[in-house]
Amino acid sequence: MSGMLGVVSYGLGTVVGFIVAGILIFWFIQDVTQKKHAVLRNYPVIGRLRYFFEKQGEYFRQYFFMNDREEMPFNRSARSWVYRLAKGEGGIIGFGSTNNTNEPGSILFVNAPYPVLEEDRLPTPSLTIGEGYARQPFEAKSIVNISGMSFGAISEPAVRSLSRGAAIAGCWIDTGEGGLSPYHTEGGCDIIMQIGTAKYGIRDRDGNLSAERAKELAQHVKAFEIKLSQGAKPGKGGVLPAAKVTQEIARIRGIPPHQDSISPNRHRDIANVNELLDKIAYIRDLTGRPVGVKTAIGGWQFINELCEAVNRRGLEYAPDFLAIDGGEGGSGAAPQALMDHMALPIAEALPRVVDALIESGLRQRVRVIAAGKLVTSAKAAWALCAGADFVNTARGFMFSLGCIQALRCHQNSCPTGVATHDKHLQRGLVVTEKCLRVAQYATGMNKEIDMIAHSCGCRQARELRREHVRIVQSAGQSVALNILYPYPEAGSKRRAA
Repeated sequence: MSGMLGVVSYGLGTVVGFIVAGILIFWFIQDVTQKKHAVLRNYPVIGRLRYFFEKQGEYFRQYFFMNDREEMPFNRSARSWVYRLAKGEGGIIGFGSTNNTNEPGSILFVNAPYPVLEEDRLPTPSLTIGEGYARQPFEAKSIVNISGMSFGAISEPAVRSLSRGAAIAGCWIDTGEGGLSPYHTEGGCDIIMQIGTAKYGIRDRDGNLSAERAKELAQHVKAFEIKLSQGAKPGKGGVLPAAKVTQEIARIRGIPPHQDSISPNRHRDIANVNELLDKIAYIRDLTGRPVGVKTAIGGWQFINELCEAVNRRGLEYAPDFLAIDGGEGGSGAAPQALMDHMALPIAEALPRVVDALIESGLRQRVRVIAAGKLVTSAKAAWALCAGADFVNTARGFMFSLGCIQALRCHQNSCPTGVATHDKHLQRGLVVTEKCLRVAQYATGMNKEIDMIAHSCGCRQARELRREHVRIVQSAGQSVALNILYPYPEAGSKRRAA
């Protein structure tokens, strides 16, 4: 018996050996005859290790070689903080901070010698968007909200989890440019409907804005947002690869299935500031809902022209809110040239926009929403100090869903089920569990922003001002934000672009 087993084992080993040898011979011939890769041509078979290790290098660096504060776009420390908050474990650490407070750009809050006592603290008030101008203004309760992520770019269970979690936390969810899906409305949360350059979900058969569809959507959403650009790719339209354009996504967007979904790089019917203000007023009058604008900022020209046009034409033409996206935004896939180098970071863009609104006397009319890697409570509190009313984050909420920063968002192979339509991979994202983590991240963010405010001597978070935060400069010394960006006076002369 043992002899027969030995013969069988020997025979199997021989077969496996022939198969391995055959594969190696095939690779050898293929490598020495191909003309694209010099390494493979000169070092057949073994040269393949170079490409294997190059591909795996980003994952090895992430887990083994980089320290907690080195990695980009989000380091391990920031991701771990979001994970703990989303799990309800709190942001408590021991034995000191690993944050280098001498690094230029570091945020340092000005602690009050006599912080606010528990009994003197006030609840952070909600703010109304569109009051006095929209027939149905929107009361926004949460400082931290879910930024635009399209159904298509992210998966069905991801949208469902975000919708349910937003309802629990009392924050809003932005649809992104992919249109309103049943999964956005499932949780019963507040929704902002984004109108992208292709007008997905709100277009007629010719791709133009559909008045009938807009009025229908107004029954389900709290506000509309006209997207001029986003931080990941200013000047470039969105791209959803054909592999992710399913029948359902195509139906919601109003486009053919299984074809690349490519948005124009701007609205064809908005070519200047007057056409933008006309569109804002038209949609607000048509739907009764507040209407705002999302844009990245490259300089002063756009915001100055916008403010001048509103003052010339009247406050009824003003956007009810401006969602300012920093150039470091990036939940969507984008060309690296634009991702790396286009538009101002939020640290510079936000104060510029707020200053322009103050100078033109429009600050009370227009709400300001800030976005751009503001995934931690400290970054969000900085935005309030700079003048924002609300903070949007996409990647922060992606982390709360379990995102591990695998950098495969555009490949339909997201290992956590967040950004893929592969049902097998989606199975890992359990809606009933992840919606609680979404809610805990949002409520935890708001709670910690309040904690920072109380430590600065403010009774509630909306009392934060520029003098409450300092920014470390190149010499290792910090400067108060109100010195870097002094508050302008209404009617003062605006600075050049």
